[in-house]
Amino acid sequence: MKECSISQFPEYIGQDVTIKGWVSNRRSSGRVSFLIFRDGTGICQVVAERDVLGDTYQEIRKIPIESSVIVHGKVVEEGRSAGGFEVQASSIDIVHLSDEFPIGKKEHGPDFLLSNRHLWLRSARQTAIMRVRDALVRHVRNYFYENTFTLIDTPIFTTTCGEDTSNLFSVDYFDLGKTYLSQTGQLYLEAAIFGLGKVYCLGPTFRAERSKTRRHLTEFWMVEAEMAYYDHKMNLDLQEDFVSYIVQNTIAERQEDLKLLERDIEPLKRVVPPFHRISYDEALDILHKQGSDIVWGADLGGDDETVITQLFDKPVFIENYPKQTKAFYMKQHPDRPEYVFCADLLAPEGYGEIIGGSQREDNYDLLIKAIKDNNLEPETYGWYLDLRRYGSVPHAGFGLGIERTLSWICGLKHVRETIPFPRMLYRAYP
Repeated sequence: MKECSISQFPEYIGQDVTIKGWVSNRRSSGRVSFLIFRDGTGICQVVAERDVLGDTYQEIRKIPIESSVIVHGKVVEEGRSAGGFEVQASSIDIVHLSDEFPIGKKEHGPDFLLSNRHLWLRSARQTAIMRVRDALVRHVRNYFYENTFTLIDTPIFTTTCGEDTSNLFSVDYFDLGKTYLSQTGQLYLEAAIFGLGKVYCLGPTFRAERSKTRRHLTEFWMVEAEMAYYDHKMNLDLQEDFVSYIVQNTIAERQEDLKLLERDIEPLKRVVPPFHRISYDEALDILHKQGSDIVWGADLGGDDETVITQLFDKPVFIENYPKQTKAFYMKQHPDRPEYVFCADLLAPEGYGEIIGGSQREDNYDLLIKAIKDNNLEPETYGWYLDLRRYGSVPHAGFGLGIERTLSWICGLKHVRETIPFPRMLYRAYP
């Protein structure tokens, strides 16, 4: 018999095949048992008949959930069956009889499920989310490839920080003292644009924030892009094109998984340029009208972002924050020095920030002043300052959080479901 996967069944209708996988559910009615079978590419129903299987039928009839099996049989198209196909088994080999699976049909709390994340990942919901994640990351890479960006793998260990120094994880680095787990690859991408023009990185980042909101993880994946000779407006235009591309391609590819997640994709179909754009000051006006007491100079919190996104049917940029609110490397507004050229992109439907970006400060004197104003040591940033001494150019970039974006696309309530093994304030197991 030809070995194949469930995803290949349309090519094997009416043929005898061998499939390898696991029993995710079963029911029996006397002489016939129906197994819901998965192999990682899909699900199908396996029909096991006593008259066909003979002596092995009684063991198959009571086989524990999550047992691993190899099924031999004929592929039949059956619209009423799980996955639209069934296999009429001629024989079934048991590879391993599972112990009683701890995750059952009854309701389990999030703490139990997170403690058993290594098993929970097998569920239909979690495998659907992981397939959507796979598609999203692939389309992220495709976009940059198609737009002539070069991948740069930036370091995880770093001696410099791009964001708040209080959010760094420190690591003893041999005899050199402390280094830190990277918050961002941005500073290193800036070095690469002078040789390659347009670059990006995609990898894990670490933030030691003592936050327990539904939008925060301690370890998450971020894609970052940096472009030479780009200004603030060009940066926003690129982000619109990028987000539209990855959203539209992901929902087109993973419609069945999103349907399983009960995600209404109609709002996502509207994610096409142009996006809405408002200033930081306009955002504060909106919040004040909604009853907020936020003061000028404060960064927007998750609740603030939710209020704003519920007023728009597409993503919305909030531009030009006060300098005191943002990172030291953002370019000072030439006409309004208390502001910087930057923008956060908020996803609609209450999902909030998915991108942070800015034009970078390309003036040596202004940059070193900003470093000092933020109580950072200029010596630590010697190599970064060199970039402003040897052929400095206007440049801009952004970073998109994979997990937050996936949470929005899938319509999830908590970002912890978007990564295989979430790391949060009080969870580092399994």
